[in-house]
Amino acid sequence: MHVVGTAGHVDHGKSTLVQALTGINPDRLREEVERQMTIDLGFAWLTLADGQSLGIVDVPGHRDFIENMLAGVGGMDAVLLVVAADEGVMPQTREHVAILDLLGVEQGIIVLTKSDLVEDADWLRLVEADVRSVLAGSGLENAPAVAVSARTGEGLDGLVRALSALLKEIPARQDRGRPRLPVDRVFSMAGFGTVVTGTLLDGSLGTGEEVELAPSGVAGRIRGLQTHKQRIERAFPGSRLAVNLSGVDVGAVHRGDVVCHAGSYPPTRLLDAKVRCLKDASTPISHNQEVKLFVGTAQRLGRIRVLHQDRVRPGEEAWVQLVLREPVVAARGDRLVLRRPSPAETLGGGTIGEAHPRRLHRRRDAEVPRVLDRLLRGDPQDGLLEAARGRGPVFLRDLVGAAEMDLEHATELGQALVDSGRLRELRPGTGSASGDNLVVDAAGWQELTERTRRMLREYHAAFPLRPGVPREELKSKLGLEARVFAACLGAWADDGFLSESAGAVGLTEYRPTPTSDEQAAIDRTLRRVNAARFAPPSARDLVDQVGEEVFAFLIASGALVPVSAEVVFGADAYAALVEGVQDLLAREGQATVAKIRDEFDTSRKYILALLEHLDALGITVRAGDLRMLGPRSGKS
Repeated sequence: MHVVGTAGHVDHGKSTLVQALTGINPDRLREEVERQMTIDLGFAWLTLADGQSLGIVDVPGHRDFIENMLAGVGGMDAVLLVVAADEGVMPQTREHVAILDLLGVEQGIIVLTKSDLVEDADWLRLVEADVRSVLAGSGLENAPAVAVSARTGEGLDGLVRALSALLKEIPARQDRGRPRLPVDRVFSMAGFGTVVTGTLLDGSLGTGEEVELAPSGVAGRIRGLQTHKQRIERAFPGSRLAVNLSGVDVGAVHRGDVVCHAGSYPPTRLLDAKVRCLKDASTPISHNQEVKLFVGTAQRLGRIRVLHQDRVRPGEEAWVQLVLREPVVAARGDRLVLRRPSPAETLGGGTIGEAHPRRLHRRRDAEVPRVLDRLLRGDPQDGLLEAARGRGPVFLRDLVGAAEMDLEHATELGQALVDSGRLRELRPGTGSASGDNLVVDAAGWQELTERTRRMLREYHAAFPLRPGVPREELKSKLGLEARVFAACLGAWADDGFLSESAGAVGLTEYRPTPTSDEQAAIDRTLRRVNAARFAPPSARDLVDQVGEEVFAFLIASGALVPVSAEVVFGADAYAALVEGVQDLLAREGQATVAKIRDEFDTSRKYILALLEHLDALGITVRAGDLRMLGPRSGKS
């Protein structure tokens, strides 16, 4: 199925031609019928003799309704450029041709209407020549021409044959599995509810599927699908569709919204585009100028940032960044048109190179246009790499929207980028699902690594006796999600950059080294603790003696072993206690706290703290006031 649109000056017979071809009057509004002038988009359809089916979008020709015209041309596969034979080329003929060229419409037919009003064949040839002079240099310059009269029917058969031949040359739209339907009309039907219409781009949609309206995020379900008033269960790319949505209020939908699968087309307020200023534009496109953007069926106000220069002069082409007031849904490769809001004028247009820039570009950075040129040429690896650039570690499943490809393709390209060293792959851990490949661009990985290295150096300088930053503190400072942080730690450990011990992360080469005064305090403290053996000073007493930093160092180094918040033993005493308790229980089978206390000639406070510690380790097991060997005891 293909979609053909009309274009041309007001009152040149576009709607009359559509009705003559299809039997359907595309002018549906009362005002259109009364004024005999198309104001908004009209729709019709036709099945050709060879079975080809096409939808027809009829657009207004009056300059006052040019913005309605722009909402209808985005989904066209081909155009019927309508020029009245008795008038020839007129102002809106030229503007419509310029817009079609900006939008990349390269398939079409020149239709010289009202041929019955012209008796001189030479005049018809002059009109056609005039049209071709306007089309020179555009994608339509070699379009065939057909003279018709909608009133008498003369030439209509020839037009239908020309349409049939033209449509056979147009390839079917690609199905990349990411359906989107830009909404060009929304209304409510009694007994059905909200209905939207549009041309389905990419992907397919089926009855019963859950969808969302982007950019608003309103969720709904497809209750029914129709194409050309025929109910269908599934629609494919290029179809003109009416979609009945359940769970969506008609007031929540607007022209320019996009029906898609949830999360598949993230909205954006930034767009990178290569634009051309029309050669007959009255002014250049200037940096920081306010413009009105038209993409798909949407229009948005915003400002234009001209990259690498100050303006785009008439006839010139340049990369720009559009900063929009409101979000829009767009994809790489989409065509756009730019107009000046007031006084209204079409300035130019072009192609989106990046639909989701993560930041404002530096205007004089020569590398930005080079990267964008590669994206526009369609190198899929560059597209995936650009989607990953600057995000830090990211799961592949979160890149497919920005990279505009399916997960299978992204996984394949991601592996190639990993093999070439342009992406670093991180292990996200066990139990990972499809799309959980965690990757980071090489520059981003280097930046994150250097930032982490700097944090660790600063921490070691501030706390020289500590082995490193507490794991959770470092995760919070880096702003990483738990699985991503764990994967980064694993990669850094593999690289030999850092090590982790007892919940602290430090540089591999760092060794806590006490000062001479601190070492003297450590020696005094250990002599005191070792002399007390099984009845040492309390933790609070030791902290008061040497300070929290030295005390923590003694714990981290293993010289002191805490068994509770208040009780710590020297390393030798702790080892003797653990061995002795296990030997006693192995001999006796079980023992009371009092029995164990007397065995080591100490007080209940110390032995009770020790036994609760051993219970937690599984070395002992409590049964009332008795202790027995636990499952993790080394004795039998």
